[in-house]
Parts: sequence; structure tokens; C-alpha cells
Amino acid sequence: MPARPADLPALDARIVACRRCPRLVRWREQVARDKRAAYAGETYWGRPVPGFGVATPQVLVVGLAPAAHGANRTGRMFTGDRSGDWLFASMHRVGMANQPTSVSADDGLALIGTRVVAAVRCAPPDNKPTTDEKARCATWLDAELALVAPSVRCVVALGSIGWDAALAACRRAGWDVPRPKPRFGHGAEAVLGAPHGDVLLLGSYHPSQQNTFTGRLTEPMLDAVLGRAAAMITG
Repeated sequence: MPARPADLPALDARIVACRRCPRLVRWREQVARDKRAAYAGETYWGRPVPGFGVATPQVLVVGLAPAAHGANRTGRMFTGDRSGDWLFASMHRVGMANQPTSVSADDGLALIGTRVVAAVRCAPPDNKPTTDEKARCATWLDAELALVAPSVRCVVALGSIGWDAALAACRRAGWDVPRPKPRFGHGAEAVLGAPHGDVLLLGSYHPSQQNTFTGRLTEPMLDAVLGRAAAMITG
């Protein structure tokens, strides 16, 4: 990867232009062409999705990847799909978002002390990026972490892929990460030693339909983890 961007807008521009993973490029563009019938009249984003939220976050939320007809359609993380409905409703309840809904990139949603990113920036087929695709995309998380790290006090990992990606990025950044590697689970916690002070890592089951429809993840469970993160936001 060339020299890291100097600021978030420069990073976002490079993320949006990325074509490193041929399979993901083909899939995201095919979805954008074929569309879902319910969105036939919309213009899909169809590109990698940059991070969303404040530039100096105290909480960094790390998800899996854009949904094919969610962020791959709207161009904003967790926007326009059921997972986003759950995530932002919970963030609103605990004081991390100004509104409970996230339907389009221009809907007025603003995050409070928080930034949302993903381990993989393109929508993968079946929501399953390959090991190589995760590795190639990791440089974008590294670059984003380098830009926002000084303000971060808490990292929330959604799902095991988000957990592994967050730990790996923090280790590559030179943070003190416990060994053996902390195990993922809902409500799991670990303390990471960053140059600017300790950072709390929190784990949550991903708010995917697979988890929310089956009751594996409930609203109180998600609120408990995000509420713990919200307590780290000081204004």
C-alpha cells in the first residue's frame, strides 16, 4: 500500500476507488446492475464503502462487510438493511446516534462520539469474504485506525470476524494485545494497551437477521454492550 492518506477524506477517496479483489468487484457491480425488485428505481452505490461517523471518535465500531442491498446500495455503513435497523436503533437508545433509523445516506443520521467501519469494505457473496479478501482489505482498517486512534477509548466488534479484524489491526498498530488472543463472545471484554492509554474492546453478536430472527441476539443484549461503550463517550 502506498503512503497512508493524511486525513479521512483522502482515505475515503482511496477506499471507494479500490479494485483489489476481483471476486468482490464482480459481485458488488453485478448486484448494482441487477438490483432487487424493491429498489429497481434506485441507483446503487456498487463500490467499496468508507467509514461513517465522527472524525475523532471515542468509540470505534467494527462490523463485517456491507450488505449487498444495504450499504452496497446506499453507500453508507449499515444503512438500508435489517442489521442497520437494529444497530442504529440501539445506538439511539443508548445515546450514540441522533435518530433510530438509517435508510439513506442523506437521511440526517449523525453519530455521537462514534465511527462505524468494517473489516471488509465490499459486499461479499453470501456475506462470506475469503481469507485472502479479508487480508487485502485489512490495510484500509489499518489506515483508518491510524487516523482515529488518538481519540479512541473503546472498540466494539460486531461478530467474530469484526473481533479478529479489530485485534489484528490493533496488534499491527503496535498496541499491547493480550496473549493468548482474547476469545470472542457476546459481552466479551479485553483491555488493549494503546500509546494514548488503555482501550476497552467489547464483543457483540452481529445484528444479522440470522442472529436477531432466532433470538440469539436481543435488543437488551445489544443495548447492554453498546451502553457500556456509550459510557466511554465524554462529550
